[in-house]
Amino acid sequence: MYSRREFGKVALAGVPLSVAFAKINSEFGGVRVGAQSYSFRDRSLDEAIAAMVEIGIGHCELYSGHVEPNMGPAGGRRGGPEAEARRAKLREWRLSAPFGEFKAVRKKFDDAGIALAAYNLSFRDDFTDAEIDRGFEMAKALGVNLITASSTLTAAKRVAPFAGKHKIAVAMHGHSDLKDANQFAKPESFEQAMAMSEYFKINLDIGHFAAANYDPLDYIEKKHAHIPLIHVKDRKKNQGPNTVWGEGDTPIKEALRLIKAKKYPILANIEYEYRGEDTLAEVRKCFEYCKAALG
Repeated sequence: MYSRREFGKVALAGVPLSVAFAKINSEFGGVRVGAQSYSFRDRSLDEAIAAMVEIGIGHCELYSGHVEPNMGPAGGRRGGPEAEARRAKLREWRLSAPFGEFKAVRKKFDDAGIALAAYNLSFRDDFTDAEIDRGFEMAKALGVNLITASSTLTAAKRVAPFAGKHKIAVAMHGHSDLKDANQFAKPESFEQAMAMSEYFKINLDIGHFAAANYDPLDYIEKKHAHIPLIHVKDRKKNQGPNTVWGEGDTPIKEALRLIKAKKYPILANIEYEYRGEDTLAEVRKCFEYCKAALG
C-alpha cells in the first residue's frame, strides 16, 4: 500500500497502480470537506489528484477543464473566428469523446481514495441540445448523480427536461452579479430554477453570496434541503475581492459549524480563488482552516 506522499509521486510519474489506495477520510465533526478541482486549475488532472492526496482531501467536485482537451490559447478578439473555431472543436469533442475516457478518469479518483461527488459542467446559452444531453451521459460515465453548473436562467430552462430524462440533479452555482437578471446571484434566481425541475438544486458559493450582501447562514438554514454542496471561499461584502480566508466578510467558520450542529448532509468544497504563491500550500491552509473550525 502506498503512503499519500508515495502515491503522489507515482501519480505524477504516470505509473499505473496495481492496488487501490485506502479511502481518504476528510470528514470532521460529521461534515465532509472536499475540493472543487478548479482550485488546482494551474496543473493537470493527475497533478491535482496528487495534491489532494498529499493534503488529505477525500471528496472532489471535478472541474470540466480537468477533463476537456486544451483547445489552444485564447488569442484573437472575443467572439472572433479563432474563438468560434475553438468553441466548435470543444463541441465536437464533447459529442464524440469515448465514455471510456470518463470511466478512466473515475478510476484515477477511486485508486486515489477520493470520492467523486459531482461533475462541474457549466451549461451555457450556446450549448446545443445534443451537447446538453451528452453532458448528462458524461456524468453517468463518471459514476456521479450530480452536476454543478455556473449557468444562466435561460440555459437552465433548456437543461430542465434533460435533467428529468436522465434523473440526474443539477446544482446551480451562484455568483454575485446582481445587475444581470439572467445570472444566479439573487435567492429569487434559485427559486426560479427549482420551479423548472425537481432535479434542480443549489450549489451555494458562500463567498459570492456574502459579496452580494446576502446572509449565507440564514439561507443555508432555510434552504438546506435543496443544497447538496457549498463552495467555501472568503470575499469582502459589497462585491469585494477574494481574500485569504479569515480576512474577508464571509462567515466560513460559522457556516461549517452550522452544518455540523444541524447535521445537514452538505458537502463543503474548498474553492481556492485568492492569489497565493503556491496552490498546494494555499489549499492546504484552507483545508486546515476547515478542520480547525470543525474541531
